Amino acid sequence: MSSKVTFRITAAAAPYIGADKPRENRLQAASGRVPLPPGDLVLLLYYLCHDPDQEVKQQAMGSLRSLELPVLEQILSDGELHPQILDALVQLHGRKQEVAPLLAGHPSLSEKAAAFLRAQGAAAAPQPAAPRKEHDLEEADETIPPDDDEPIDEEEYQSKYQMAQGMGVSDKIKMAMTGDKEWRAILIKDNNKLVSGAAIKNPRMTESEVLTVAKSQVQNDEIMRVICANKEWIKNAQIRKALVENHKTPLPQALRFLPSLGEKDLAGLAKSKNVNTIISTQARKILTIKQEKR
Repeated sequence: MSSKVTFRITAAAAPYIGADKPRENRLQAASGRVPLPPGDLVLLLYYLCHDPDQEVKQQAMGSLRSLELPVLEQILSDGELHPQILDALVQLHGRKQEVAPLLAGHPSLSEKAAAFLRAQGAAAAPQPAAPRKEHDLEEADETIPPDDDEPIDEEEYQSKYQMAQGMGVSDKIKMAMTGDKEWRAILIKDNNKLVSGAAIKNPRMTESEVLTVAKSQVQNDEIMRVICANKEWIKNAQIRKALVENHKTPLPQALRFLPSLGEKDLAGLAKSKNVNTIISTQARKILTIKQEKR
C-alpha cells in the first residue's frame, strides 16, 4: 500500500474539502459547479475522487473526465502540478490527440505516464509555466487517503477486462475471490453466477464497493443475500437504504431494514413508484408511527 499524499489547498477550495463538510457542498464541488480557477478545481476534484461517499467520488471522476481543452491547457501550464494529479489526467485524457502533447511535455510527468503517452505516439508540446499564487494558501494541508480508497485505474481496468474475456470459469472464480479492486469490479458483473457470487465474498471488498453493488441492477440474487447477511455491511445506513430500494433484495430482508431508516428516507419510499408496493405501504405505516411518537 502506498503512503498518503499531502496537498496544500487554497482558501477558495477549503469549504468543499473534508468529510466534515456538508454532503451537498461536496456534491456541488464534485460536479465542477464551483467558481474556482482551473488549478484549484483540478486539485479539488482529485481530492473528491477519494471521498468516502461513493456518489461524490463518481461525480468527481466524471468531472475530471469531462474537463475541456481550454481548462486543461490552463491546468497543464502549471509546471508544479503534482505528479499524481498529472497521472490521473493522463489516464483520463491521454488518448486525446489535442491533449496528449500537452501532457507529454509536462516536467512533472512520471515515467509510467510518459511510457503510456509514447505508446500513443504523443510528442511533447512546449508549455509556458504559470506563476503560483502563494498568498491564498491555507495554513493546513489536506491528505489523500491511501490506495484502498483510490478510484479505479482505467488503463489497468481495461487490460484486466480483456484478460477476463479469455479466462475459464474456475480461473475467474479464483480471481474473483482474491483479486484487487479492478478485478472485483469486473467479475461481480460476470454473467456466471458462480463468478459474480465469488466476487462479493472477496475478503477485500470495501463498504463503498458494496454500496455501489447494492445500488446497481445486479442479475445474481445471491449477491444481495450475501450483503444482507453481512452484519458489518448492514450497519451502514446507505447500504440498508440501497437494499430496500433494490428489486433484487429479498422482500423479507428489505422489510427488515425499513424501521432503521430515517424519516426522510421513509417519506421518499412511501411516495416512490420505483419500489414494491408492499415496501411503500409499510414505509408509510412506519413513518406514521415515528411521527406519532414525537
